[in-house]
Amino acid sequence: MQQMTFAGIGLVGMVLLARMDYRMLKKFSGILYLLTIIMLLATRFLGSTKLGATRWIDLGFFQFQPSELAKVFMVIVMAKFFAENVEQMHRPKVFIRSVVYIGIPTVLVALQPDLGTALTFVIIWGAMLLVSGIKKRYVAGVAGLGLVAMPIVYKYFLKDYQQHRILTFLNPAADPTGTGWNVAQAKIAIGSGQFWGRGLGHGPQSQLNFVPFKHTDFIFAALAEEMGFVGAFSIIVLFAVMLYRILKIASLSRDYFGMFIATGIFAVLFFHIFINIGMNLGIMPVTGIPLPLVSSGGTSVVITLLCIGILESIFIRYKKIDF
Repeated sequence: MQQMTFAGIGLVGMVLLARMDYRMLKKFSGILYLLTIIMLLATRFLGSTKLGATRWIDLGFFQFQPSELAKVFMVIVMAKFFAENVEQMHRPKVFIRSVVYIGIPTVLVALQPDLGTALTFVIIWGAMLLVSGIKKRYVAGVAGLGLVAMPIVYKYFLKDYQQHRILTFLNPAADPTGTGWNVAQAKIAIGSGQFWGRGLGHGPQSQLNFVPFKHTDFIFAALAEEMGFVGAFSIIVLFAVMLYRILKIASLSRDYFGMFIATGIFAVLFFHIFINIGMNLGIMPVTGIPLPLVSSGGTSVVITLLCIGILESIFIRYKKIDF
């Protein structure tokens, strides 16, 4: 019932944003960036801790996760920055400014710790950087620095459980009853669904709670068990159609701001879908990234629907210009 309530709120927000001219969001980018920093700082000092992470603020009637809202805020903020500097991204000063803008919220989220969301911010920045047409040597330089930084980040900045997740990903058989339990059970659930599935509510792995976090992180495994290959494949196809449509909207946008917003939203949704399904299949490390519009979580579903509303606004403005 609570999930339906948040879905209703998200749908109302989606309609309102679709009717609003998305270009108005440019005026509020500075305020949105300031709100992002304030929300993330408030989470760090006032947030509630669950499973070793401080990611939520208890509002009484529900647990609000500011980092989810920060994703869409940062898409808007970075879209404005890239739109205004698209011809100057080759200049070191402008490039460094973009790193600073995205770097501050990324660090604040990583300290929660929430590596998945921190990486989402990096993906937003990286996708817009690629679309901006920046020179290949910059991209190669950033990729090289990232590779060099990975062992340093692993050794000195990741928590023990995060390190164990990565080690489990690299060697799933190392601890099948410990850190590898979640992924092992998810893969068993997916396999047991076979072609047609066990039927909704009749998956033994998920219903008997062998699959952990079956409503959030491992919901794809639970659905694959109950709906089989047909259901799992259908979900992936629907996601593929949605992502294709987002790319189409990005290509149709008549201004850089709209194009970069659509690019940022595509990056967020693609990253979430790929990582969530990938960790269920054991081909990606386990993170706390939800599956858009599927995983349980009020903040996530509202934010995803708001993003769709912004995309609709971009498409509607294109159609109005044409006709």
